Amino acid sequence: MVAAVCDAGGYGVLPLWHKPIEAFEADLARTQSLSDRNFAVNINVANPYKDQLQICIDHKVHAVSLFWGIEREAIDMAKSAGLNVLYSVGNAAEAQAAEQAGADVIVAQGWEAGGHVWGQVSTMALIPAVVDTVNIPVIAAGGIADGRAMAAALMLGASGVWVGTRFLASYEATIHDTYRQRILDAPEDQTEWYYELYDVSWPDAPHRALKNATSQGWHRTGAPKPGQRPNEGQIIGHRPNGDPVERYQSYTPITGTTGDVDAMSLWSGQGVAQVRQVMSAAEIVDEIYRDAETALNNGRSIL
Repeated sequence: MVAAVCDAGGYGVLPLWHKPIEAFEADLARTQSLSDRNFAVNINVANPYKDQLQICIDHKVHAVSLFWGIEREAIDMAKSAGLNVLYSVGNAAEAQAAEQAGADVIVAQGWEAGGHVWGQVSTMALIPAVVDTVNIPVIAAGGIADGRAMAAALMLGASGVWVGTRFLASYEATIHDTYRQRILDAPEDQTEWYYELYDVSWPDAPHRALKNATSQGWHRTGAPKPGQRPNEGQIIGHRPNGDPVERYQSYTPITGTTGDVDAMSLWSGQGVAQVRQVMSAAEIVDEIYRDAETALNNGRSIL
């Protein structure tokens, strides 16, 4: 999917940080073989990251996308090797710190974002606050799923947008069919922000996901803390390689996952209501661009 996005004129970001180092390097090399366009590799600096970053350096990737806290040493390591640095932040103070540490681009992630969410400020309020604070390009993230949202972000001063949930409904996305259908069917109020619901394997990491039987059962019992939740430790499915998936586990159900997929962590942003059709990644890039252009031109005509 990253290669398809790049070839369509977008800028793909490859999420590899959670993989063993051998798989990290193999998937990076494969992506480079599929497209000669620039892309970034996503790295979580709260985990051991230096080996991953060194592989990015060795493979001469265009950029790394760093997230989950400001880590000056990671920026220094990447910049000294000639890599560009995108840095995800949740507020203006972090954006300023990342810029001062040497970041080239700020990714300002609003609270509407799906998956793991660092900040607690909405995209609409966050983007202008960050744009007014830094002197480097700002990419808007969180709840952006169509061209109208892209146009809004550009009007707020962003230089571009980061789109996640919309691409879950691409042909190239390797998520489970049950997960994809839930995305296609979900109205705008069917996501919820949790501080620690899906915390098995990644504790203390706030996140946004679709409501499901797991979250509903948790709410019915009073939203208890970890250690007191209903059916903790229950195996609800298996990964394609046979490894078990527990209830409350931080796990993206991919093709080949078995079991009660609907009860797993179905990451989604609040822009999910704009996701209603499965398309190719290239078609999504083109549609968002064209619709953003139309929205901006319509705005100018009104003025």
